[in-house]
Amino acid sequence: MDSAAGPVHYQKLLLWELGLESDEEEGETSELLVPHLWRLQDSSRNQAGGLPGARARLLTALLLLAVGISLAVRQLQTSGSSTGSFGSVAPPPTGHCHLPGVYHHGAIISPAATCSNLGRELLVAGGNVVDAGVGAALCLSVVHPHTTGLGAVFWGLFHNSSSGNSTAMTSGPAQMLAPGLELPATLPALRLLHTRFGRLPWPRLLWGPTLLAQEGFLVDPPLARALAAQGTKGLCPLLCHADGTPLGPGSRATNPRLAAVLHRAALAPTPDLTGDTLLSLMASDLGLEAPSAEPMPSLEPALQLSVPQGILFTTPSPSAGPELLALLEAALHSRAPSTDPCPPLLQAAKTPVSSILATIDSSGSVLLLTSSLNSSFGSGYLSPSTGVLLSNLVTRSATSAWACPLIFLGSPDDTEADVLGLVASGAPSVTRAMTSALLRHLAVPQTQAQHQHQQEPRESPSACVQGTLLQVTAHAEHAHVSSVPHGCCPFQGF
Repeated sequence: MDSAAGPVHYQKLLLWELGLESDEEEGETSELLVPHLWRLQDSSRNQAGGLPGARARLLTALLLLAVGISLAVRQLQTSGSSTGSFGSVAPPPTGHCHLPGVYHHGAIISPAATCSNLGRELLVAGGNVVDAGVGAALCLSVVHPHTTGLGAVFWGLFHNSSSGNSTAMTSGPAQMLAPGLELPATLPALRLLHTRFGRLPWPRLLWGPTLLAQEGFLVDPPLARALAAQGTKGLCPLLCHADGTPLGPGSRATNPRLAAVLHRAALAPTPDLTGDTLLSLMASDLGLEAPSAEPMPSLEPALQLSVPQGILFTTPSPSAGPELLALLEAALHSRAPSTDPCPPLLQAAKTPVSSILATIDSSGSVLLLTSSLNSSFGSGYLSPSTGVLLSNLVTRSATSAWACPLIFLGSPDDTEADVLGLVASGAPSVTRAMTSALLRHLAVPQTQAQHQHQQEPRESPSACVQGTLLQVTAHAEHAHVSSVPHGCCPFQGF
């Protein structure tokens, strides 16, 4: 759903709406819910055919009347018929209506509409926020190769509302595959996160991204702008026309080599083996007998800081999480919140060097993911056997300054306290932008905050046009998503 769309009407999902797996199953279910009137009419004629004329006509009329009443009752029960698109139904007579960005069950926001749609499908199919987030991240690795991919460095922050625990995910320490090229660890890292916390089968998460890579996706404006700025050196034929010019908005791109890698990753039995095919093919491309190192992704307790208003969670070193908590602690201690209408980050960065997404459910479970190739299109080396761009190890610093996802939990004594998630992209002031955003959130009185949750997000100042900050909140058993700049990132939910 485009964030600029009109009000979103909520209706509890019908059982037939969950039939994502098979068109045939959906058709059969729909046939049961909406009987074919002409079949009933034919049946009534057959039954009445042997009776005398007047009596036959009377029975036929009564049967048709009964069918009409039945259909009318069914229509009232379902509050309107299907519009023909998945998950789209007329609003109930009671007018239970949500503004854009507010959902009763769960929501996801990402830089690409295709990937937000895919995340929603996984939520509707019974997946949790980890399923939706990992699936969307794999989707972004296909459609946004300028900021992320299977060769990217990943950081994640997950809060489990059921257990109350917060966990940080990292791709592991920087390791060299070849001079200037970083060892890819995305697949084993995301598989590890899913194995620990996901709900849907691992192959289900890769179906959509694999299909996009195989059958093609439309180049969106962010990718087109990056191609125009970067040029096509090393990126052809993947992202070029036949004459070598870069693909523009709306052009179709395919990556069948990447589709094959994703397909094999879906069949890998364990996280350790998920990236083996990718590594072996890359080693062959580079003339190496075998990679000199192995990915070492990890899951560990999130770094946390207790403050009077609640608890803050972020990722540990070597991310920028420790720096973020230090800034927040100092700012809260000074009791002088910033009144800047626009975070410094969003006034500075021109080309995001990282990719971000956020997903949340109404119970307060949150997953924030941020990844980077360390520069636009990473190293610029496109592996011919895999269709993967490798991260630029030359420009990588000791600290992932772009990575500091943040989760804020209100006071544990307050059962109605909000859960807030923030994640930003852009450099070099991510920590200052996150600090500014959280301080503004904490400065709003609780009663005013509750009122703001019921309002449609307002347009940010015109100066806030560079970089991106995503905000997700669980409030009053609803999931809320928004972004700065407003409208920069498509969101979806149900």
